[in-house]
Amino acid sequence: MSVIIIEDEKPSARRLQRMLKKIDLEADVMLHSVEESINWFRENIHPDLIFLDIQLSDGLSFEIFETVEIKSVIIFTTAYDEYALQAFKLNSIDYLLKPIDEDDLLTAVKKYKERTIQKQAVTLDFSDIKKLLVNPIGREYKKRFSVKVGQHLKLISIDEIECFYSKNKGTYVYTTEGRNYLLDTSLEHLEKELEPQTFFRINRKYFVNINAIKDMVSYTNSRLQIKLKTYKEDEVVVARERVKDFKTWLE
Repeated sequence: MSVIIIEDEKPSARRLQRMLKKIDLEADVMLHSVEESINWFRENIHPDLIFLDIQLSDGLSFEIFETVEIKSVIIFTTAYDEYALQAFKLNSIDYLLKPIDEDDLLTAVKKYKERTIQKQAVTLDFSDIKKLLVNPIGREYKKRFSVKVGQHLKLISIDEIECFYSKNKGTYVYTTEGRNYLLDTSLEHLEKELEPQTFFRINRKYFVNINAIKDMVSYTNSRLQIKLKTYKEDEVVVARERVKDFKTWLE
């Protein structure tokens, strides 16, 4: 298993290297800038796993991926939490905040190893397996909802929906056009009808559409605040106990 560290602060890089050695991982290569990393990736076989800081001496590490196609698995190690959304869009499995905790590091490495074992143990593509798990053969999910508007019925496609939410004992759908409609159902019932790769129940009040997420921001008590593209009526926050599952859902 090949591992490298990309970190502009050399003391932090050496500390992480020592922490990895304690769990039998050798990181012999340590890079310290965007330019150095790009040159290294162009001339060397890419590693299995990268521990990647975000703010390097000559820019953000995201710039590396704009120049070089990297398929290595990434564990982000950073003092900043405002880049979580960009990080999740890359091939990352964890986002560790500095100073790195030994238990958190061990958990991240275990997650990588489990993911590798799973890939080696099956012949199906991972995306196909995931589809089978969340959408068993024969299972159909809602493609549209009908809502009453005055004396008329309006059909709303699932692609037009940013979120579902409950308020004042009612269940509402919020669309990309910025409109709310009352539904004759409950969030509990919706849980059985919504395609789980697209919709996630972040707390007892909200289901959000992954395609409607504009940004994610760290919130109090280890929670995440979700910024949707259009919906701005209330704060949309991932419950603390749902944060881990939510991050897994994003992968």
